[in-house]
Amino acid sequence: MYVCGPTTYNYIHLGNARPLVVFDTVRRYFTYRGYQVVYVQNFTDIDDKIINRAQEEQLAPLALAEKYIAAYFEDADALGVMRADVHPRVSEHLPEIIEMIQTLINKGYAYEIEGDVYYSVEQFADYGKLSGRSLDDLQAGARVEVDVRKRNPMDFALWKAAKPGEPAWESPWGPGRPGWHIECSAMSLKYLGFGFDIHGGGFDLIFPHHENEIAQSEAYGDGRPFAHYWMHNGFITVNQEKMSKSLGNFFILRDILTKFSGDVVRFYLLSTHYRSPLDFDDTKLEMSRRGLERLKNAYRLAEETLKKTGESTGEVEIAGRSLTFFNRIKELEQAFIEAMDDDFNTALGIANLFDLAREINLFLNNSEFVPDAASCQALSQAVRIMSRLGGDVLGILTLQDEAGSDRLIEKLLQLTMAVRQEARQAKNWSVADIIQEQLKSLGIVLEDTPQGVRVQRMSQGNILEGLLDLLINLRWSAKKRKDWVTADRLRDELKRLGVVLEDTPNGTRWKVEAGL
Repeated sequence: MYVCGPTTYNYIHLGNARPLVVFDTVRRYFTYRGYQVVYVQNFTDIDDKIINRAQEEQLAPLALAEKYIAAYFEDADALGVMRADVHPRVSEHLPEIIEMIQTLINKGYAYEIEGDVYYSVEQFADYGKLSGRSLDDLQAGARVEVDVRKRNPMDFALWKAAKPGEPAWESPWGPGRPGWHIECSAMSLKYLGFGFDIHGGGFDLIFPHHENEIAQSEAYGDGRPFAHYWMHNGFITVNQEKMSKSLGNFFILRDILTKFSGDVVRFYLLSTHYRSPLDFDDTKLEMSRRGLERLKNAYRLAEETLKKTGESTGEVEIAGRSLTFFNRIKELEQAFIEAMDDDFNTALGIANLFDLAREINLFLNNSEFVPDAASCQALSQAVRIMSRLGGDVLGILTLQDEAGSDRLIEKLLQLTMAVRQEARQAKNWSVADIIQEQLKSLGIVLEDTPQGVRVQRMSQGNILEGLLDLLINLRWSAKKRKDWVTADRLRDELKRLGVVLEDTPNGTRWKVEAGL
């Protein structure tokens, strides 16, 4: 797979993020289905926009590109986007680009004028086959660079002669830089060769970018097919208008991530079929947050039940309600596969996940539920399926908002310390000592000094569950002592922090609201 990456002159916006998540999910699904995937996604670090922005920020163009490549990886990581096998940069592939341009000149598909090199579209008989339009139609409807020297207005630049003060690289035609389209052809062919399986990108790249890639690549390769399948994701719209920098209606992804966690944004981007338009507003992201929260709560409930009862080992005969449940979740797993096999229908796949979550809740909340070996084996299977489909494939159930988790951990630790301090002031030494020992077991060491309590975290692991369990146990102890004020305060403080408690006959369940 080759997927067109960003031009690195700014932070990516939500429209840029959609192909990242879409094609990352396609890649994940192929892997889930047993394919070996070689995934290449480039960075365009030589471009007119980069040069102009570098002048504004008073940076060298490649330094500016490096700044935004680093920012890209931060944003992609927040969305759970896996790193490509290769992330080629234009600046590192000038020899391949120049060789390709020279070959096209030698074969009569390109011509040089005063240091500029253009591709002659009339020389390629199949020009327009991707967009499905003739050269005449394209010529009538396209916006093209005005250059009277070109043989045909549709001819596009393979090499641009440098203007005074611009960064430049040496070439047989003089100093300059490559055109946009030739870059992707050279990099994809270097790492994947002719006839690779899938070329992906946004719908707006069909013409001219991908059309021109085909023309120059297949001319260079003497008619060999460039890519076998082309996939294009739909636009993100705002009030039914395409999101774009030129319209000024784009939203920087990292600004959105200050209000919604990465897994919520990823869920939103996958909630519509990748080829369909996706309209943006905060309300839709809030709906995604609540939807993801329902999935996570069912997943967490199943995991907690297994943790308390223990997963069964060995072969166990499953019968009755457990067998009905087991068969149903296997049906939903197959339905998910059928949805994804049908042009990667993530929207229908997510609907199947909601059905799976509902089946888990019904199974566990039924008065007839007995945590025996058979029910636990069926439940284990449900957890594995949900983890593989929602986590490994869609990437929405395993993604952790580490910054949000760390903030919540610090707040929970502060609340725990406040309860310990109150216990010490009331001379309830047993409670204070229990808290200190429990914190120590989590890798948090307390040292009382004349200046106050010194807290040292010996472990950098995720101690969120341990702190929550400790606070829930403290609340239960307060209820047993009929200290309703403390019990209610702990419940209310946790709710304020986004942790909702639910008292059940089997103990207290907790859930962290998605998006924290």
